[in-house]
Amino acid sequence: MTKVDVSITVNGEARQASVEPRMLLVHFLRDELELTGTHVGCDTSQCGACTVHLDGNAVKSCTLFAVQAQGRAVTTIEGIGSIGALHPLQTGFWEEHGLQCGYCTPGMIMSSHELLKHNPDPSDKEIRDALSGNFCRCTGYHNIVKAVQHAAHAMAESKSQPAAADD
Repeated sequence: MTKVDVSITVNGEARQASVEPRMLLVHFLRDELELTGTHVGCDTSQCGACTVHLDGNAVKSCTLFAVQAQGRAVTTIEGIGSIGALHPLQTGFWEEHGLQCGYCTPGMIMSSHELLKHNPDPSDKEIRDALSGNFCRCTGYHNIVKAVQHAAHAMAESKSQPAAADD
C-alpha cells in the first residue's frame, strides 16, 4: 500500500512519518510515536480510552485517520503534565482515587480537561454529562467526579493566588 507523509505537532513537537492512509490516529500515536498513554479500548468510539485533543478539542483518536491530523496539533495525556509537575486533573485522580486499573484514566482526563476549559466550576451532573462518552468498568464514576471537582477547585485556587514577586 502507498504511504503518505504526515506532519503533525504532537505535544508541542513537530513529528513526521510515512503512514498508510488508513492508519488510525490512535495507532499513529502509539505505534509510530510510542506515546502509549492513549489507549485502544474498543475501536468503535464507544469507550473514550483513546481521547486526545485535536486543535484543543477532545476527540476520539480511533475515529480519525492520522492523515486527517496533517498540519494540526494533537495533545495526548503525555502532553498535559509530567512526573515532576502533574496537571491538577492528574493530581485529582490520584488524590481522590479516581482510578483503579487506570485503563480509562487518560481518556477521562483528556475529556475532563476540555470540560474544565469551557466550564471551570462544573456541577456533578455537568461532569457526568461531559464524561458520558467515556466508560470505566472499575470505579462506578463517583471518585472520577470527585477527582474532576478536586482539579476544578485546585485550578480556581491557583488562578486566585497572587503571583510571587521575584526578589
